[in-house]
Amino acid sequence: MDLYALLGLAPGATPADIKRAYRRLSRRYHPGINPGDRAAENLFRRIAEAYETLVDPERRRTYDSGAAPSDGVTATFEFTGFDFSNGAHGPQAATFTELFAEVLHPLAPVDSGRPEPGADLHAALTLAFEESMQGGERQVVVTRQDVCHGCRGRGAIRTPEGRCGPCQGSGKVRWARGHMVFTKACAACHGTGRQRSQRCGACTGSGRQVRTEGVPVTIPPGLLDGARLRVADMGHAGRHGARNGDLYVTVHVQPDPVFVRQGDDLLVVAAIGVHEAVLGARVDVPSLEGPVKLRVPPGTQAGQRFRLRERGVPTPAGRGDLLVEIRIVLPQIVDERGKELMREFGKLYGH
Repeated sequence: MDLYALLGLAPGATPADIKRAYRRLSRRYHPGINPGDRAAENLFRRIAEAYETLVDPERRRTYDSGAAPSDGVTATFEFTGFDFSNGAHGPQAATFTELFAEVLHPLAPVDSGRPEPGADLHAALTLAFEESMQGGERQVVVTRQDVCHGCRGRGAIRTPEGRCGPCQGSGKVRWARGHMVFTKACAACHGTGRQRSQRCGACTGSGRQVRTEGVPVTIPPGLLDGARLRVADMGHAGRHGARNGDLYVTVHVQPDPVFVRQGDDLLVVAAIGVHEAVLGARVDVPSLEGPVKLRVPPGTQAGQRFRLRERGVPTPAGRGDLLVEIRIVLPQIVDERGKELMREFGKLYGH
């Protein structure tokens, strides 16, 4: 396929010429402008491939050197004559440059039969803090292209051999551009005039069907907020034997009102009274497994931290620690006896 001829350009075209030609042809053959027109869709795909090759200096040098492989399918075109009964309108009103580009360098069919890996899928999952610490399994609902069960991904179903319908058994079909009429080999039967299969009705020949399903996702304990999990082969299905894409799940962990994560450690705040800070005490502090006892030594200061080993975040390498930060809560003194005790306390320890 001559990429320059496809874009209506000469081999010495400048990058600006290539971009202008691509914009002009895109406005004409884009699938959004020609809904349901497979010929226009096929041509637009080849125009885009030609543009991507020629606009890239390195790829263009490779193509100009003759090293680029040709992926076109050989086809024989015969000029039949002129037909003036139909006017040249819409996509049929091609320029001579586009006409001979298609005649001398025919386009490959949309489904070339080459392996095409499936695209990856992306999803999000929100977990409560406790769920992220425990781990487990959750389901993510995705809509993906799966292999058609009717034709097992082939796009066609075998039928008893018979005459080809599209070409009426002749092996050739009529093909026109404007008033110029050509014949070419029938793509349905590859020019034989006989058919041994028909397009799958379930997937309209694509070999894939859109399916919505719940995909189980394994959540490892101690997962970080923003972590991304990979579920292999649960993206879009590949074609012609190529591998499926993968599903990537981004996990969002909701904040917790009690625990603050610091790496693999967890931080909690324990409120104690002045007398407990002065005299020492044993207090209950929250942990992932429930309340645990913490010994507060006499003379503990506000903001002081204590560490409980292996009470933090569970990880494959072990568990982090639980950090307990002390907050001293002052009493609300309302009677004279309490005030007198605090005055005496101030006299003794005011310094």
